[in-house]
Amino acid sequence: MEPDAYLLSRIQFAANISFHILFPTITIALGWVLLFFKLRYARTSDMAWMRAYFFWVKVFALSFALGVVSGVTMSFQFGTNWPGYMERVGNIAGPLLAYEVLTAFFLEAVFLGIMLFGFRRVSSRVHTLATFLVAFGTTMSAVWILALNSWMQTPAGFEMRDGVAHATDWWAVVFNPSFPYRLVHMLLASGLTVAFLVAGLSALRWLMGDRSEAMWKALRTGLALGAILIPLQILAGDQHGLNTLEHQPAKVAAMEANWQTRGNVPLVLFALPDENARTNRYELSIPDGASLILRHSPDGVVPGLDDFVAEDGTALHPPVMPVFWGFRIMVGTGIVMLLVSWVGVWFVYRRAVLPRPLALVLVPMALSGWVATLAGWYTTEIGRQPWLVTGVLTTREAIGPVPGGQVGFTLAVYLLLYASLLVAYLGTLVFLARKAAAAGDESPLPAVADSSLNQPLAGE
Repeated sequence: MEPDAYLLSRIQFAANISFHILFPTITIALGWVLLFFKLRYARTSDMAWMRAYFFWVKVFALSFALGVVSGVTMSFQFGTNWPGYMERVGNIAGPLLAYEVLTAFFLEAVFLGIMLFGFRRVSSRVHTLATFLVAFGTTMSAVWILALNSWMQTPAGFEMRDGVAHATDWWAVVFNPSFPYRLVHMLLASGLTVAFLVAGLSALRWLMGDRSEAMWKALRTGLALGAILIPLQILAGDQHGLNTLEHQPAKVAAMEANWQTRGNVPLVLFALPDENARTNRYELSIPDGASLILRHSPDGVVPGLDDFVAEDGTALHPPVMPVFWGFRIMVGTGIVMLLVSWVGVWFVYRRAVLPRPLALVLVPMALSGWVATLAGWYTTEIGRQPWLVTGVLTTREAIGPVPGGQVGFTLAVYLLLYASLLVAYLGTLVFLARKAAAAGDESPLPAVADSSLNQPLAGE
């Protein structure tokens, strides 16, 4: 029997986007952290800041490379597995993807070389400018990709002609109703991912015996960044949720596992949603909690999943279980981030110590941003189903004619390759941490043949 090409194609694209998103999530914010390190060096002439810079620019370059490779692979699937997508909405998706390449990717690629190899070969100001342009490029990349994804969620500024979408107002296309909320939410998510990666990898260096100033500066930066950003993310998440409630009520109903439209809706902490019985099993909830969060009133009315069922009984809402649990994993990870970052700031800034138990917690928390990002991404993307572009194109309508057997084979190859690359990536991070811990404050900086150039450049 031929495997289900539709299901396998969805799994394949999910695997590709899950692997790809890990690395832009790092590079978007890490570029700005590198700029902070460089500016601190320019202000203080403290070489510990440059040692921190050159440790983390290696992580940036590695993440950038994997992000580019996985992004190219993912883009091919628009033509192979999902040709209906470009046929229906390519007039809008194509230009936005092209803008991302022209205004962001080229900018990153051109100036990354100066970041990596230009220290002591160009002036400090030029090196700082290159760092800024790379950071700006990564952010612009996020802007264009999120503009397209947000348009798919809440399309605007277009009209349909002979079954094909044509832009009528590019300003409305880009600044569609959900774009500002998604952009802020994703940029903060990237900042938190990097904050805990920096703090966690620095804690690993500390456990390896590293007591260098570069390690301490990076550790303090990561913890402070996390402590500042997580309250902002909670506020941004609340506003994003209210926007989703307005424009995608079925997604919110699935997130809350709320079956009937009503007031006084409880906040479900734990449950096993049963779509066949249209109820929640083993539910543990807080009375009126969902109404308070979503409507800011205990008797606020929250949409129910039963409102999104066709006359023949077909569900017009997303699958409940993955959306419900994806949302809770994201929120739960955020709460842990809040506690760990604030406790970490207390010890590292107020008491100038890093207790071993805290270091042991920070190490696995280095990947907490990935967990929260993937959980939030699954909530967003699965929560849009059955639509690929809301109200315009269903996911099933976009599927191509590739046989299920071929999709299954390539899926297996992708999974094996991505698992290998992920293990190699994490192993390289540990290797870099071990190498930096062994060198400590004596870790070398890039040098050139002319020793007269090997002087601090902050005063140039």
